[in-house]
Amino acid sequence: MTNTRILVVEDEIAIRDMLVFNLGRAGYEVFPVGSGNEARSSIADKHPDVVLMDWMLPDVSGLELTRQLKRDPDTREIPIIMLTARVQEDDRVAGLEGGADDYVTKPFSARELLARIKAVMRRGSALENEAIIVGNLKMDTGSHIVTADDEEIHLGPTEYKLLNFFMRHQDRVYSRGQLLDRVWGGTVYVEERTVDVHIRRLRKALTPYGCDMLIQTVRGAGYRFSLRGE
Repeated sequence: MTNTRILVVEDEIAIRDMLVFNLGRAGYEVFPVGSGNEARSSIADKHPDVVLMDWMLPDVSGLELTRQLKRDPDTREIPIIMLTARVQEDDRVAGLEGGADDYVTKPFSARELLARIKAVMRRGSALENEAIIVGNLKMDTGSHIVTADDEEIHLGPTEYKLLNFFMRHQDRVYSRGQLLDRVWGGTVYVEERTVDVHIRRLRKALTPYGCDMLIQTVRGAGYRFSLRGE
């Protein structure tokens, strides 16, 4: 079984139910929605690993929603597979140029779709196994090892996720509520002061290496991760 979360954005109930059944049988955790607005809410709450995006939706085109997601730094890394009955080459090109990672034309077999999902996940895993470097701080996302000047920094799982998010989203201020949504997930109900507790723990772990100043408190707004001074 897999912990991979898949968001199915499809307004035709029969197709949506078929996708939910086949993906569930393959071991995926599936979240089905029928509109663009529902998709946006589900992405914020569920943080899917893959999105299956129907081209034709009742409130916004799947192509336009894909463009929006790929422009947003918080969602642009999520692989999106377009599902559509459009078979013309110009449509396929438009879908891919719009940011879709793959394109599947209807009707399609469950076997083909599962293969496409595995392919985009492999590409995503390759990107995740990277080193993120900020100043003398280095995070190896494949091994989950964080070092400063080649010395390992031991972090708890939440502090690691918080630092991972910060290092990927530098120089932007995030409120406590936004950090709860992005790091803990929109369906986890904890108080905003929880963020402050883990920020303190993360700063304490980074202090011996002079990296604690990277996490800056912005009064009345939240926190920012930056090499620039406060």
